[in-house]
Amino acid sequence: MSDWFHGRKRSLYVPRAECRAISLLLALCAGVIFFLMPTVAAEEHSASPLVLELKLDGVVDPILATYIDEGLADAADRHAALVLITMDTPGGLSVSMQDIIQHILASPVPVAVYVSPTGGRGASAGFYILLSADIAAMAPGTHTGSATPVMAIGGFLPMQIDDAFRKKINADATAFLRSFTERRGRNPVLAEKAITEGSAFTEKEALDGKMIDLIVSSPDELVRQLDGRTIKRFDGSEAKLSLKNSARTPFELSARQKFLARIVEPDVFFVLLILGVLGVYTEFTHPGVIAPGVIGGICLILALYAMNFLPINLAGVFLILLALAFFVLEAKAPSHGVLALGGVVSMFLGAIFLIRSPLTPGGVSVGVALAGTVPFAVLAVVLMRLVLRSRQWKTATGKEELIGSHGVAVAQLAAGAEGMIRVHGELWRAESSRPVQEGETVRVLRVEGLKLYVEPADVAVSATK
Repeated sequence: MSDWFHGRKRSLYVPRAECRAISLLLALCAGVIFFLMPTVAAEEHSASPLVLELKLDGVVDPILATYIDEGLADAADRHAALVLITMDTPGGLSVSMQDIIQHILASPVPVAVYVSPTGGRGASAGFYILLSADIAAMAPGTHTGSATPVMAIGGFLPMQIDDAFRKKINADATAFLRSFTERRGRNPVLAEKAITEGSAFTEKEALDGKMIDLIVSSPDELVRQLDGRTIKRFDGSEAKLSLKNSARTPFELSARQKFLARIVEPDVFFVLLILGVLGVYTEFTHPGVIAPGVIGGICLILALYAMNFLPINLAGVFLILLALAFFVLEAKAPSHGVLALGGVVSMFLGAIFLIRSPLTPGGVSVGVALAGTVPFAVLAVVLMRLVLRSRQWKTATGKEELIGSHGVAVAQLAAGAEGMIRVHGELWRAESSRPVQEGETVRVLRVEGLKLYVEPADVAVSATK
């Protein structure tokens, strides 16, 4: 029994050095957890009211919408007193705009949208977002409006649509705007002119028209003026803002969101898609190159990921696939450039129609569409022609490689007798229909098993002449 006990003690013994290493690792883990956890808890139990600041800068896209959504959720978790969204945007995708507005209307924390800095704007999609907030404010020297729905080619050239379709789009946009401006107590009649007539408003015109609540020169002044103010929420309830000695905390885009924000830009998405298709296409046509396949695979996966966020038009995808088919056919059956030209046109149109944006402009720009289409067409045709040309090359391995090759007789070969020759540094059994002297050059006529049938090289040359 004692032997067993002492044996168990020895088996459970851990060297002192390993104990120190394990203790150090546990201490590091505890330190990491300690530094990661307490910030939110401290702010949640802080006596000062929390004002969470978000920035809506640039084009309204899916990643920016995700950032706003996460910021509103974080404000609710931390029991913030106010969410302050500072905005300077030319507009963006309607899908992202609607997502932001839905989360603002449903937010348990009051939301203030502030168009800033001086010279900034809350145009197009930004106009809708501004009017959806509990408090709408603008800085001096800013403007808003210009919210007419636009059907754009590549976010650059507006499409001409018939009056019936335009009325249908405008009716949908104005109904969407009325659905929250009326409940917010703002002027829906004047706001609709930003859609039906494309009107834009300065900060003073917006205030006089009862579309915004305040004109303030800074976020600090906005918070001071809102302190003690009673506002009416979207659900009809009233809330009094207590913002005295509030702590303003920024909510930043994460590194992941900054990276993804670049990927979901229509131009970047199109370039990734083209590089992905070209890389995979190169790997299939030239197996073993590896690098194009790896790079193309990564680009293609990133492009497919971006497709989950962007409003993709399947017609654009099919046009790009049709263009690839045209390029392959041009290489197989040259059509004097007709198929290649058709592929260029098809890919260009596919790029233009790739992104749908029914209420606001957005899509692949014309310059990027051209810059990506022409090089892709050239490379696709050239690669396929190389593949087709390689099929006509003489086989460089196996029996076919030996036929027509030259060798040297190791010993004298009598006519119809078997001897040895050296071909490509290898010894082969060989038979010749003519006498061959030792050291004489011979030419391989055919291969049967492990035996070569040859003739003197000078005979072959004479026959050729």
